Amino acid sequence: MNFTGSHILSIKQFERADIERVFEVADSMAPYALRRKVTRVLEGAILGSMFFEPSTRTRISFGCAFNLLGGEVRETTGFENSALAKGESLHDTARVLSGFSDVICMRHPKSGSVAEFAQASRVPVLNGGDGANEHPSQALLDLYTIRKELASKGRGIDGLRIAMIGDLRYGRTVHSLCKLLLLFNNIQVILVSPPELAMPESIVEQMRAAGHSVSITEDLPQSISHVDIAYSTRIQEERFDSQEEADIYRGRFRLNQAIYTQYCEPNTVIMHPLPRDSRANANELDNDLNQNPNLAIFRQADNGVLIRMALFSLVLDVVDQVHKSARDVNWYNSLRTP
Repeated sequence: MNFTGSHILSIKQFERADIERVFEVADSMAPYALRRKVTRVLEGAILGSMFFEPSTRTRISFGCAFNLLGGEVRETTGFENSALAKGESLHDTARVLSGFSDVICMRHPKSGSVAEFAQASRVPVLNGGDGANEHPSQALLDLYTIRKELASKGRGIDGLRIAMIGDLRYGRTVHSLCKLLLLFNNIQVILVSPPELAMPESIVEQMRAAGHSVSITEDLPQSISHVDIAYSTRIQEERFDSQEEADIYRGRFRLNQAIYTQYCEPNTVIMHPLPRDSRANANELDNDLNQNPNLAIFRQADNGVLIRMALFSLVLDVVDQVHKSARDVNWYNSLRTP
């Protein structure tokens, strides 16, 4: 893949070597993400951040990544704050806003909308999630997290055993992660959901065609008993026709410390794309897991900044220049370690 000037719209764009390249660059971004060093390599560049669907981590993570590279961010959040509310097309919005930006990240509730926007954009567009379709940067940060967590145990991604739990029908993060895992070898995937929220059959077929072992079950305890990763997801209530329909499935697959201790191997890593639903009737990951050292959800979120810094650096072709403008920080920051 030639990253320079490219849109990042789908996991289908990536080969295994491309992923390794992204991860290599992400590793090199750690001093800046931890504010041990400052770089101004994107000074003067503008990120157009367009989020037409609620977002906290993804929106702020993209903005933070761009700021840490020295660039500036201009945000649009919600349809009501954009000309789309007046009937403007995605084509016209793209033509106009790409003239104000050097790169754009976008989230939209309709599948395929970001790709449609990118067709009219004059600058690179990064997909921050398009409906129930894909979330490529999340999949990359998830796999990067898996790589780091397994590396600490002397393991690689090949041979991974992973359980994906919850809303697998509408959960775009697990859709993209499954597509990314097609590029690796001997993966064992256990899909845990109600039948109504099962992983799309097309994705299951792709994984099996790639030689991966795929099991489908509703039995949470047995599904997490022999895996490296337990990847939990929330019920995507915004994809349902009504709150009442979403409530039917909420809280069906809860993981707490007692269940973890009884069924999981001692080093099983717990992941979640966040936000986790901590309401009493949901609580897919109980707060009593917060002190479990294998709860990786916050390390996972931190890794999102590294991955998005890497994508910006690659797409804007500044990877080899990042360190040339580096300097030490001159303020106190508790993230820094000796």
